[in-house]
Amino acid sequence: MEKVIISQNKHWDKPYKNLFFRDAFEDLKRNLSLKQIQVIQGIRRSGKSSLFKMMINHLSQKVDAQEILYINFDDPFFIPYSDRPTRLYDIVQVAKKLTQKNVRYLFLDEIQNINGWQRYVKSVYDSNEFEKIFVTGSNSTLLDKDVAVLLSGRYISLQVYPLSFQEILKIRKIDSYLKLAKESHMALKIVDDMMHFGSFVEIFEQDEEFKLEILKSYYQSILLKDCISNYNIRDIKSFQELSYYLISNVASLYSYSSLSKAIGIHDQSIKEYVGYLQSSYLAYELKQFSFSLKEQNSSKKKIYFSDNGFISLSFKFSSNYGKLFENLVFTELFKRGYECYFYNKNYECDFIVKKNDKLVAIQVCYELNEQNKKREFDGLKKLKFDVDKKLIITYNQQEEIDKDGIEVVSFWSYFSGFVNS
Repeated sequence: MEKVIISQNKHWDKPYKNLFFRDAFEDLKRNLSLKQIQVIQGIRRSGKSSLFKMMINHLSQKVDAQEILYINFDDPFFIPYSDRPTRLYDIVQVAKKLTQKNVRYLFLDEIQNINGWQRYVKSVYDSNEFEKIFVTGSNSTLLDKDVAVLLSGRYISLQVYPLSFQEILKIRKIDSYLKLAKESHMALKIVDDMMHFGSFVEIFEQDEEFKLEILKSYYQSILLKDCISNYNIRDIKSFQELSYYLISNVASLYSYSSLSKAIGIHDQSIKEYVGYLQSSYLAYELKQFSFSLKEQNSSKKKIYFSDNGFISLSFKFSSNYGKLFENLVFTELFKRGYECYFYNKNYECDFIVKKNDKLVAIQVCYELNEQNKKREFDGLKKLKFDVDKKLIITYNQQEEIDKDGIEVVSFWSYFSGFVNS
């Protein structure tokens, strides 16, 4: 165990380097003064561990780095610990023995691999053994009902996603709208890369020839570890077929019965499998916008994926720009904390999004032209309920707000963070 702990705590010797800035880090710093356990959730490889390292660097400027303990439970060494949460006490004691110092800050990465972890964390939290406890997980069941009840009032949660367009602009040193407008060619290149390969940190900085292979490994790891293994799925073949079918039909209407016919398994299994994909943060199911909860639940659904790179494992880029672009817009809306729906009654509006009690209606169109312009505008004009804003988001077109209050905006302008959105 000593070698594993030493290898995982390189900050005991020197700070971590080559870390990209993340907007979520500002939230972590604000929460640092709170006693509550800091929970970070999100899809695998989205940057949760990197945020830990950024926070460890930050804390190391104030306290002895050897008073900070980091443990990653994805390490195969800890497999025998999966049903033995009491061994967490042993890990801390070994660290104390190695450094001859008390642990003030405890970082537990991918803690969902240890069954019953919450009882250990509750115990040491209540006894004030550490100044602050940080935990991460790659599955939404990390804070399922039983865990949430046990830790009630003892934690705050933060969601982490792959890089946003705004974060990538910061990494590229584009820090004003003027600079963005001058370097719009670079912005469009970023949009292209995000649309085709997504925005996981490792993918973002990787040579193009390796991107799809890395994405494939991410995808398979999520299916295996966070879905199949976590939920003991027996019909693995059908589950994998459903996932691939949904990736190939992103943004398309479906019902559980229609998916059942397409895959050849019971519609109740379909519903459960879609739930597993959502719990792993791989996919998100959108409901029809309605003021009636009953209508929302009974209507057909749509599915979008958390990162465009997964869709590229199915699609050929050239013939699916529309679907790729629509999914990319969804990911950016979701990263901004919007509650997302679609509308499809006699006419279609791609997204009805809600935030701070305000509704925004959004059409997504890669390129407006004479053939599609009327359809895209009508989807907003025909809405039978009031919204605070109507937008058409395009790849690279912008127009002034028209007499119906509809504004055409480019993706790179709208999601840059430099304009009101």
